[in-house]
Amino acid sequence: MPTRVRIFFSILTVVFFFVAAAPLYRELSRPKDIWWTPHTMLVPLARSQDRVEIYLRGKPLGTRIEAGHLRLTDERGSSVVAPNEVGLRFNNWDRVRAEHLPTSLASAAAGGAMVLLFILVATGRLTYRDDQGMHDSSGPAPRSRG
Repeated sequence: MPTRVRIFFSILTVVFFFVAAAPLYRELSRPKDIWWTPHTMLVPLARSQDRVEIYLRGKPLGTRIEAGHLRLTDERGSSVVAPNEVGLRFNNWDRVRAEHLPTSLASAAAGGAMVLLFILVATGRLTYRDDQGMHDSSGPAPRSRG
């Protein structure tokens, strides 16, 4: 393979490698705490029962709050906790990671293929046998079919 062609394909595979590596880098460099439910969107205790159950001394927290068993003491005194005063935040990182897994695997496979192709092109392993012996007159003569 001529040197110019080898350099061209080497540069091309490096560019494709970075195109494949960019989504992986972006995914792996994100902060992990961004997947929590924002404070402004806290989920009320009643609406969160399909995802979480909280128990306090063996009984569900919602039951204890509705019965008035839970009190909050602060500098102003003591008051009974109402159900609308309890909110939950969820960490959705596991769900987001599961959604991004196929894309991440495809990017990793493409990046690996580009590294392999770069090595093959840079070392000259992708030359056809006909290219190597085409101008060499000392090579074996072509077989005739007759």
